[in-house]
Amino acid sequence: MHIKREELKKFRSFNGPLIDVRSPSEYYKGHMPNSINIPLFDNEERAIVGKVYKKNGRELAVRQGLVFVERKIETILNSIFEYIENYKFSIHQNKLENSHIRVYCARGGMRSLSIGWLLEKFKYNIILLRGGYKNYRRWIIESFSNKYNLIVIGGKTGSGKTKLLKLLEKNEYQTVDLEGLASHRGSTFGGLGMKEQPTNEHFENMIAEKLISFKKDEPIFLEAESANIGKCKVPHELFNQMKSSKRIEIIRSESNRIDELISTYSIFKQNELEESILRIKKRLGPQRTKIAVKSIRERKWDVVCKTVLEYYDKCYEYEKIGKENIKNIDLTDLKYDKSILGLINNIL
Repeated sequence: MHIKREELKKFRSFNGPLIDVRSPSEYYKGHMPNSINIPLFDNEERAIVGKVYKKNGRELAVRQGLVFVERKIETILNSIFEYIENYKFSIHQNKLENSHIRVYCARGGMRSLSIGWLLEKFKYNIILLRGGYKNYRRWIIESFSNKYNLIVIGGKTGSGKTKLLKLLEKNEYQTVDLEGLASHRGSTFGGLGMKEQPTNEHFENMIAEKLISFKKDEPIFLEAESANIGKCKVPHELFNQMKSSKRIEIIRSESNRIDELISTYSIFKQNELEESILRIKKRLGPQRTKIAVKSIRERKWDVVCKTVLEYYDKCYEYEKIGKENIKNIDLTDLKYDKSILGLINNIL
C-alpha cells in the first residue's frame, strides 16, 4: 500500500499531458481531473476482451485486444499527438522540456503499458501510474479522513451564499464551490441552467483535488449544504467535518433575498419553473402550489419567491448543519464586493 501511495505521489509530481486510456464508460464514471480520454478500447471492445479473459485466460484476451488495436492504432496515435500539440500551445512552449506524458489505465496494466511503449518509440518521456486509477481512487477516499480548517457559509435561501463564496475565491481565499462542482444549486430549481451533473465518484474526485491543493492550516470556505446536492452526495467524512466546523451565518432582509432570487431564476422558461414547483407540490401544499404556478404564468416574481421562501425557510431551520459555533454577519443592503471582506475577517 505504501509503495502504491509513493507511486501516485511521484506520478502527480510531474507536469505534462495527462492521458486516460480506459474505455469511455470507465472515464465517464470517474477520472483524474484535467485528464483527457483517449481509449485503447471502446465500451463494446472492452466488454469482449473481458469475456475472453474470463473464459479463455489472459493470453487469448491479449490477442483479442491486439486485433482491436491493430485496426485503429493510427487513429489512437493521431489523437495523442494532436492532444500533445494542443497542450504545448496552451502552455506557450514549443517543447515538453522537463515534463512527462502521464498515462494511466484501470490498474496500471496492459493498456497503459501498451500506450507507454508506443510513445517511447517516438522519443517521448513517459510516466505510468502503478496501480492505475484504482490506486488513485483509494487515495481520494482516504483523503476525506484528513482534518481541514473548514469555515461553513450558511444563510437562508436567497441570502447570496454562492455570491459571497465567489467573492472570497476572487480575492484568493481558499474556497470549495460544492454546488459548482455538482452542477446543481441544491434546491428543486437547482438544475436550471446548469450542465449535466457529474457522477458521484467524479464529484468526490474534484472535491478531494481541491482540498488537497490547499494549505491545511488556513481557512477553507465552503457553502452549507444538505448531504445531497441533486444526485451528488457530499462525502460522509467531509459532511461530518462540516457539521462541527465554524459557521458564518449570513443575515439579509426578505426584500434582499427576493431580489436575489428574482435575478437568479426569472430568466428561465415558464415551463421549467412550473416543473420545478410541481416537483415539491406535496411539500408546498395545494394552496401554495396553485399560487406559485399562477404567479409564474403572470410573471409576478415577488409572489413566487415569497411563496417558495415560506417552505424553504422552514426546511432550512430543520436541516441546518453546524448549529453550534455560529457567528452571524448582517449583510442587509450591502453590496457583495471587496468592502465586506473586512467583516468576514473580523469574525474569523
